[in-house]
Amino acid sequence: MTLILLPPSEGKTDASGKKKLGLSQLSFPELNSKRDQLIAELVKVASGPKPKVRSILGTSAKQDFEITRDLELLTAPTAPAWQVYTGVLYDAIEIDTLSAAAMKKFEAENFVVSALFGLISVSDHIPAYRFSGDSVLPKIGSLTKFWSENISTLISQSDEFVIDLRSGTYAKLGPIEPGISEQVVVPRIMQKMPKGAPKVVSHSNKATKGRLVRALAQSSKSVNGVDQLATLAAKVAVDVAVIKPKKAGQPWGLDVIVEVL
Repeated sequence: MTLILLPPSEGKTDASGKKKLGLSQLSFPELNSKRDQLIAELVKVASGPKPKVRSILGTSAKQDFEITRDLELLTAPTAPAWQVYTGVLYDAIEIDTLSAAAMKKFEAENFVVSALFGLISVSDHIPAYRFSGDSVLPKIGSLTKFWSENISTLISQSDEFVIDLRSGTYAKLGPIEPGISEQVVVPRIMQKMPKGAPKVVSHSNKATKGRLVRALAQSSKSVNGVDQLATLAAKVAVDVAVIKPKKAGQPWGLDVIVEVL
């Protein structure tokens, strides 16, 4: 089996239905005490003066619905995380069009490093919320300090091949420990330019990662090495290049070069 680490998306869709958040039903229950602490503090903060709340959450007055989402974390409807997250990466997976077999594989292999919930499965039921990886709550402080040891430990306990597709902010919430670096690859999405060397471009980066996740879900076998991933990535790119670690303790790299989207 492959362990794929995804970032959440800033864009989220409100769930519908009657099922509310149940921490006991989330993956990695060992994180529940920290989840409970963080949720309680976020709800408390969201109930304060709106100008201060907007500053903490990084929102404007036009986004006060985000504050309402945080106030209602414990009572709002929930849905699988892959339904709640609706950013470019998740849109590009086209999850609703996956076959039953591909969907089963997608849910088994993909996990999200979330500012609010720590490490969760894409199938875990969560409400829509506003809370980013670089947010700072008064009584919590840095989320990197709050989460990193716990999330890093959970990742390091896996004996699976790890494909780390997180953005920098969320990679800091659970850094890859040097001891498992040989079984980890961090793909880098590069866009082919009219002239000169390929460059990293945000939209191409997220959309291509989504297409790669889709290709992984549709693959009949799980990827268990960087060369296998390179072969699969070639289906969504014009070129790929395996980057060997320069020193011990560093993960593998994989440059995935795409045309202009």
